[in-house]
Amino acid sequence: MGKTENRIDYRYTVKELPESERPREKLIKHGAQKLSNSELLALIIRTGNKKRTAIELSRDILKKFGGLNSLIELSVEEIEKIKGVGIAKSTQIKALIEISKRIFTSSAESKIKIKTPEDVVNLVGPELQFARQEIFKLILLDVKSQVIAIPQISKGGLTSSIVHPREVFKIAIKRSSAALILVHNHPSGIPEPSKKDIRITKRIIEAGEIMGIEVLDHVVIGEGIITSMKEKKLI
Repeated sequence: MGKTENRIDYRYTVKELPESERPREKLIKHGAQKLSNSELLALIIRTGNKKRTAIELSRDILKKFGGLNSLIELSVEEIEKIKGVGIAKSTQIKALIEISKRIFTSSAESKIKIKTPEDVVNLVGPELQFARQEIFKLILLDVKSQVIAIPQISKGGLTSSIVHPREVFKIAIKRSSAALILVHNHPSGIPEPSKKDIRITKRIIEAGEIMGIEVLDHVVIGEGIITSMKEKKLI
């Protein structure tokens, strides 16, 4: 086997690249914003394998699932199915995604005031609009309409048994909420509320009137578009 073939078949790292093209050196010299998605991901998984460098593996992952947004809801098992990506790299990627979510949620919940449906989208849209399953969340507000917390109630679809007023207001009472906003996504990308969505919302509103916690709106998030049930006069 010639020297050139050996270099192709045995590639653990990106050290063969010119120093100016190595992700770590580029980040240090020019800042993280100058790196491509695959270069950033390569820094997370750190090493490649005998066939692919870390950058090539990262490109494989992004190509397989359709970019960074698609990674949000992937399981470790799904990521691991990429050839050359073992359990270690899969868990590293999953941990990065979870940390990113928590950073976003933590910063988003810090004294943000909700005034419009667009504020709701800015708060939870990055997570919900690309989710592959329906996710139902609450935005809990204090007396100044500032965000207290954004708990998740259900995942996988809205049903009266899962999204029950009891579950909604148990959390709202525990967090001393003065009001709340309901929000969920439609994986189809079309945020048209179904009859079931409207029926469940009305039940929760009625329960809120009894509990003294106002339900301000129910926002349905699609891919780049939203529907406010309040603005549409559906509730």
